[in-house]
Amino acid sequence: MRSKLLHLLPGLALLALGHLAHGQAIPLFRDPKQPLNARVNDLIKQLSLEEKAQQMLDQSPAIPHLGIPAYSWWNEALHGVGRSAPATVFPQAIGLGATFDDDLALREATAISDEARAVYNAAIAKNHYVKYGGLTFWTPNINIFRDPRWGRGQETYGEDPTLTSRLGVAFVKGLQGNDPRYLKVAACAKHYAVHSGPERLRHEFNAEASAQDLRETYLPAFKALVKEGNVEAVMCAYNSTNGEPCCGNEFLLSQVLRKEWGFRGHVVSDCGALDDLYQGHKTVKTKTEAAALALSRGVDLNCGDTYTKLPEAVKQGLLKESQVDSALAILLRTRFKLGLFDGQNATPYDKLGPEVVNSAAHRALAKEVALKSMVLLKNNGVLPLRPDLGKYFVTGPNATSVEALLGNYYGVNGQMSTILEGLVGAVQPGSQIEYKQGALLDRPNINPIDWTTGEAKQTDAILVVLGITGVLEGEEGESIASAHAGDRLDYNLPQNQIDFLRKLRQGSKTPIVAIVTGGSPMNLSEVHELADAVLLTWYPGEEGGNAVADLVFGKVSPSGRLPVTFPKSLAQLPAYEAYGMKGRTYRYLEAEPMYPFGFGLGYGKFTYSGAKLSTIKAAKNKPVELTATVTNTGAMASEEVVQLYLTHPQKAGAQTPLFALKSYQRVRLAPGASQTVKFTLTPDMLAQVNAQGQAVAPSGPVTVWVGGSLPSARSLALGAAKPASAVLTIK
Repeated sequence: MRSKLLHLLPGLALLALGHLAHGQAIPLFRDPKQPLNARVNDLIKQLSLEEKAQQMLDQSPAIPHLGIPAYSWWNEALHGVGRSAPATVFPQAIGLGATFDDDLALREATAISDEARAVYNAAIAKNHYVKYGGLTFWTPNINIFRDPRWGRGQETYGEDPTLTSRLGVAFVKGLQGNDPRYLKVAACAKHYAVHSGPERLRHEFNAEASAQDLRETYLPAFKALVKEGNVEAVMCAYNSTNGEPCCGNEFLLSQVLRKEWGFRGHVVSDCGALDDLYQGHKTVKTKTEAAALALSRGVDLNCGDTYTKLPEAVKQGLLKESQVDSALAILLRTRFKLGLFDGQNATPYDKLGPEVVNSAAHRALAKEVALKSMVLLKNNGVLPLRPDLGKYFVTGPNATSVEALLGNYYGVNGQMSTILEGLVGAVQPGSQIEYKQGALLDRPNINPIDWTTGEAKQTDAILVVLGITGVLEGEEGESIASAHAGDRLDYNLPQNQIDFLRKLRQGSKTPIVAIVTGGSPMNLSEVHELADAVLLTWYPGEEGGNAVADLVFGKVSPSGRLPVTFPKSLAQLPAYEAYGMKGRTYRYLEAEPMYPFGFGLGYGKFTYSGAKLSTIKAAKNKPVELTATVTNTGAMASEEVVQLYLTHPQKAGAQTPLFALKSYQRVRLAPGASQTVKFTLTPDMLAQVNAQGQAVAPSGPVTVWVGGSLPSARSLALGAAKPASAVLTIK
């Protein structure tokens, strides 16, 4: 009868009390006073080989004879607790990238992990152990958004390794907490490595990257999260890199991750990626061989069912049971560090309750992230609008769309502020505001009779909400309106949206504010030409509509900056399948883009002056201090994202970035106020990566730029402030 009760009520505290009631000692693996390794080994000794294999699956079943409940390793928290209980929905990750704000990333992730623990605590109190109900979260996605066609680029922090590294480290720290003993939740750096499409081919694709591109572009963020963020998990990608599947890649998993970087956490496969070892990449012939290869190369956790074949692999002599034990030990350490075997109230996070979930403070934080993420791409003076005009007309396919708030890997709650709702709530009494959708998302109107454009022109301002949503871009299988498995092989906005905007503009001088949703670069050339102002909102989360209203009506000045280049067309880029960086991102794109990396306008007006180096000749192993003065010469208090770039001399035969972001900081200045900003250029920041993938000290003069955008002619033409600069020579 007792074993049946344990099966029905497998809570850890109940089992511990049961042992004590019978006068038995607490099992070693449940004793928090014992060393961690001893506890892990004690648990493993009590498992059969089949049970060990089951505990290495993403949905680990209960172990009734030990009173251990089922555990779901697969959980999502890309921009809020996802696919689970109601939770705060923050802006999509690309929007967080546009904030250039490490502290904000830390605070957002802290709020997310508070909610994650609260949701978990509430669930296990009711003995709910279900998928997406655990504490191991497979986020952040720190892949480089190298090509705008990739539908999952919205999950990243953009195209720059420095920006991605800093935001990723901050996010991991916020998720995992700062307790010296327990993890609040376990974060995961994904997808390791060199992974950014094509989405349709990901199960068989081989991404080829040079040693320089690996070390300069694709690996730095993973290294930072391992060495600076102490990330608990790393997810290996579906694709192959340089001829070896990432989930069986000796170079990536063993040489770099474990040996070079000293990673001690666990490696999890992307979901189904181990099946790709024999079905897609055809590296091995059978599922059993795939299980053996992945485990021997360092994959500890299988999202899928390939590891059900581990006992068979041992029987066939492909593995030793001791190898299974070693991998399981690495994996179980995470569960122990989460406090899952320590009983109730063992961790400082066990008392977090439902009151923190989507709390007023977290909603305010979601709005702050949204406000700082949105990028003003054009403003001919029409913004900010007065909130007391006679009449406003809101139109466009995404004005009332909840999908336009979410992106992918999202959570939900009952208080989602659409853009229409936000604008309506901000208009003052005495003013009129009318709404008609006017256009469908991605196809012409079926009914040719539509009164929208005529009525829109009889107003004081037209706010047209255009763009794309997660049904058009995202992951394979989720973007149900995508013809390319979530990728966007057509760079343009849907043609019917452009036609609709033309009708609104035709014969009318009524100011048009184009509000554009989406998670990736789009061809906005005609939108830029036809509209008086263009505001890019990304997928702005639950407070998106209210944030849009605050920016449109001037309660807050826009301060988001582009974390990814918007090319004029795909013709400016190499082939989608090419992973070489030549011609890609702001660092190597020689063609003039539509909107440069780091660009964004506001209602303040900033100038830069007085860039000074602590020395103009620096030793190769010594840091250099840089100072510059930033002044707000505008009439409105605003935040500026101060960006520091380096330009090294171009040398024949070498691949040298045109510019490289090395640091940034946000400043808030009142009208007329100035501030001295200070940066420290370390030897690592000044170093270059050569063709062999080695970091070497620079030779020749290095130009140091400080400004509010990429220091390019295109940035200046669009209205960015002229940067300050100085030249440094390395002895």
